[in-house]
Amino acid sequence: MPDTTATTPDEKAAPSTPAPEHQDHETALESLASICTVLAVGLFVMTFIFQNFEIPSASMEKTLLIGDHVLVDRISLAPPSQWAPFVRYREPRRGDVIVFLKPHPETPDLYLVKRCIGLPGDRIHLEHGIVYLNGVAQNEPYAAMPRDDGDPEDAYTPYRDDFPSDLAGIEQAASNNNAALWAVDLPSHIDNGDLVVPPGTVFAMGDNRTKSLDGRFWGFVPRENIVGRPMFVYWSFETPPDQIDKTSLGDRIAFMGHILIHIFDETRWNRTFHIIR
Repeated sequence: MPDTTATTPDEKAAPSTPAPEHQDHETALESLASICTVLAVGLFVMTFIFQNFEIPSASMEKTLLIGDHVLVDRISLAPPSQWAPFVRYREPRRGDVIVFLKPHPETPDLYLVKRCIGLPGDRIHLEHGIVYLNGVAQNEPYAAMPRDDGDPEDAYTPYRDDFPSDLAGIEQAASNNNAALWAVDLPSHIDNGDLVVPPGTVFAMGDNRTKSLDGRFWGFVPRENIVGRPMFVYWSFETPPDQIDKTSLGDRIAFMGHILIHIFDETRWNRTFHIIR
């Protein structure tokens, strides 16, 4: 016969025994794998997408100051690649601030930051520090011009400020700055007093024209040498101009201690997230 037993409302169901909780504990190997993944992603980002650089000299003042730490976009100006067709690339433009490897073998693996002045085919010359691009004087409010204020470095200098007219002066300056090859190559790129930028290169100069060892002293920047474009200053610390020359371990440790002590009062807070143009 069918079971006709019914449960009345007064009957209480027997309490159920809760199922034991299962806690997943991450093993040491899984923890190590997670850390390695984070490091690998971080290394990829800082190597191929963004990179930080510290400004060691006054060649780009007032755009960039000694002690500025900048974040560089390594994607937009990189040579296009087949493996990432979705990435937006573009060619350098006149006026771009660029980071690149210095050309010529005398000083290999040296990163510089300058402003792109001329593109392939452009004709360039300077008159008393003023840039003439394809015959037109350029308005460059960011550029520091030669002046007579008592500082001999800022005084008018023909080979530097009337570039490239004084070939003998340029040859002497190039040899003094380990760029002898440029002094030999330069005359072949001069036409009617203008420097003509060859294909596959750009011509770059620092904004602080009287204190910048730039393309006037070592030549053109090959397109493949361009690393990226600095986007903004993420931290700026007051740094003495001669700090770049202090390369011993003791000097470096001493300056690190100085930073720790003065990080609040010598940080240029007003330059934090300063956009570079």
